Amino acid sequence: MKIAIVAESFLPLMNGVTHSILRVLDHLRERGDDVLVIAPSAPDGEPAGQVKGAGVHRLPAVPLAGYANVRVAMGGVYRVKRILAEYAPDVVHLASPFVLGWRAAQAASQLRIPTVAVYQTEVPGYAARYGVPFLENWAWTRVENIHLLATRTLAPSTFALDQLRGRGIPRVRMWRRGVDTARFSPGKRDGGWRGSVAPNGERIIGYVGRLAVEKQVEDLAALRGIPNTKLVIVGDGPQRAVLESALPGAVFTGFLGGEDLARTVASFDLFVHPGEFETFCQTIQEAMASGVPVVATGRGGPLDLVENSRTGWLYEPGDLSAMRARVQDLTGDDAKRRAFAAAAHASVQDRTWPALCMELVQHYEEAIAAVPVSAINAKGDKV
Repeated sequence: MKIAIVAESFLPLMNGVTHSILRVLDHLRERGDDVLVIAPSAPDGEPAGQVKGAGVHRLPAVPLAGYANVRVAMGGVYRVKRILAEYAPDVVHLASPFVLGWRAAQAASQLRIPTVAVYQTEVPGYAARYGVPFLENWAWTRVENIHLLATRTLAPSTFALDQLRGRGIPRVRMWRRGVDTARFSPGKRDGGWRGSVAPNGERIIGYVGRLAVEKQVEDLAALRGIPNTKLVIVGDGPQRAVLESALPGAVFTGFLGGEDLARTVASFDLFVHPGEFETFCQTIQEAMASGVPVVATGRGGPLDLVENSRTGWLYEPGDLSAMRARVQDLTGDDAKRRAFAAAAHASVQDRTWPALCMELVQHYEEAIAAVPVSAINAKGDKV
């Protein structure tokens, strides 16, 4: 089939949205599908080209205020409509739609092209974290409008599914995320790296993710002073300098990818994620695949991923004393931590990307079947 993927963010920015798109592109290339990615322009003005066999159409974009590596595509619905009309896809995949995705949802609707909208970022929830709570209702209206237009909406977790349905959005289905269980594995644990970070044999508490306000990494300050522990922060972002000041004893590695990331995560003793606005939280799943138990906030995607008292612990959002107590419980009990680690590893072994991408293709096919076929000419007019 011909698939247009409209990406709210894309390479060179690596985040959960980009990661998911790249895994989907791998699968579609293996199937022999024809794919076009429509994405904001790169900071260096990288021209249109190909990524994993898919054509990439870059739209002019400007950096988001305060977050320079996040770019927002410019232009209106008509520009996207012309691109879609010329390409004439069987289905449009809207990846975490909000700005560019909203234009694409309108354009595809006007062209009678079926759309599969993947809800991946709780943008309205970010409003309060960024000090603009008055924008939350506006943001929810935008989200609702996008998904009301979509032929099908895919939610990554039970929490997100219920959240969308509770706001009256129809045609919502579950589509989780896969994990590379070959890349993320307990076998990648590296004693040499551990010795360089924790030379006195401390238990290593790790976090992986963007260093941004919505991730609430500053909450990890509540772990200060836990005996025989070392905090390691993997990632980069606009909050790095602030966090380095707030977490003076932590090791900041910067952004890691590929085998460097896999080796680092497998070398943790415990993974902690304090963010309350995760619709899924891929880094939790990668930690579990690496044989690392998890302590996470009990909201959003982690509710589906972490099984209390078996693969890790969940704590009430905002209850940092509970987070500290859960971390102390696992860093101070080697036998319990090993049992949790083994259970965490086993729990994700069937969540491979090929299996999840096969599900996605089925969603594409069902969305196509739900929309009557209509021919379009190069101007986007029905004929």
